[in-house]
Amino acid sequence: MSITAVVVAAGRGVRAGGDLPKQFQTIGPFCVLELSIRAFTSHPQIDSVVLVVNPTDRQLLDEHLSDEILRNVTVVDGGQTRRASVQSGLAMLPDVSGKVLIHDGARPMVTAGIIDRVIDALNDTPGAAPALPVSDALWRGRLGRVLGTQDRDGLFRAQTPQGFHTAQIIAAHAQYDGPDAADDVEIARAAGLDVRIVQGDETNIKVTYPADFARCAALLKQQEIRQLDIRLGNGFDVHRFCDGDHVTLCGVAVPHDKGLDGHSDADVGMHAVTDAIYGALADGDIGQHFPPTDPQWKGAASQIFLEHAVKLAGDRGYRIGNIDCTLICERPKIGPVAASMREALARIMGVEVDRVSVKATTSERLGFTGREEGIAALASATLVSE
Repeated sequence: MSITAVVVAAGRGVRAGGDLPKQFQTIGPFCVLELSIRAFTSHPQIDSVVLVVNPTDRQLLDEHLSDEILRNVTVVDGGQTRRASVQSGLAMLPDVSGKVLIHDGARPMVTAGIIDRVIDALNDTPGAAPALPVSDALWRGRLGRVLGTQDRDGLFRAQTPQGFHTAQIIAAHAQYDGPDAADDVEIARAAGLDVRIVQGDETNIKVTYPADFARCAALLKQQEIRQLDIRLGNGFDVHRFCDGDHVTLCGVAVPHDKGLDGHSDADVGMHAVTDAIYGALADGDIGQHFPPTDPQWKGAASQIFLEHAVKLAGDRGYRIGNIDCTLICERPKIGPVAASMREALARIMGVEVDRVSVKATTSERLGFTGREEGIAALASATLVSE
């Protein structure tokens, strides 16, 4: 049984202010309407989305909605009233034997949890809608004066999406003969349909006034922070000195009276950085991805390993936040070539150079590095979800 969302956005929203209808004004990187639509196109139980707009807003759709969104919705012109607009959307439903969720396009912060609760309730009731119980004291008044109080018991603040069995809500709209209804629950109840109340959410704001944009922007920022996935990994590598006239460190050939011994080009710094990225992904190390027993990697440039680690991170939805590499040796001196090393690593990883740190330290003549038997490297990598 298919589930379709009808997003109604044909109104003008003049109380929200601004030069554009409120549904096309922005909250963060997206306009109000795109955020509303994304809640449904990204939901695993929603099969299709119908968008109802004012016929004069067709150009605004192209200007303010992404191509991704426009590819995934069916657009239909609305009518002179909300009810007429909803009926236009219902007429486009691909399956009248399914279910439909009717949502105000001016509610950009609707959550997957609300959508889930409405869908679940429709398993054993013809209609379901989110709402919040009224908790504030209620007054009756006129001309700025309080005339009395109103009992709040049993009163709820209605939200959307409001869900129904498609054939039943189409029939309810067809037989409704009252004035333009406040919402689809009113039309459903006029037809005798039972509507269940499910738990709404205070964050499911309907943008009505100018201040509502700032409230939604703050909520969106909180969501982004909660959804941000940051991973930290570290890598450590050692290579002994051997005969040679240079060492390759972090992608730069540095003149020296010795070389570094290794199955590949023995770039100890780049190996540490690569292992730090693998570590942040919890995906082993260079030896697992490029076994030293495999002859094809004999003398291979370590750039191959680093590029593989960066691509693996990207394929899994992460970008490089920053890299910090420390080379531990008495000689050669790293300071004069550290900037070139940073540039080489940044180029290979496809990041800005200010996200890459390369520095050096000695071990105060202690241990194998102090005896100038080899070079060690320690690196940290931060990965941030895209």
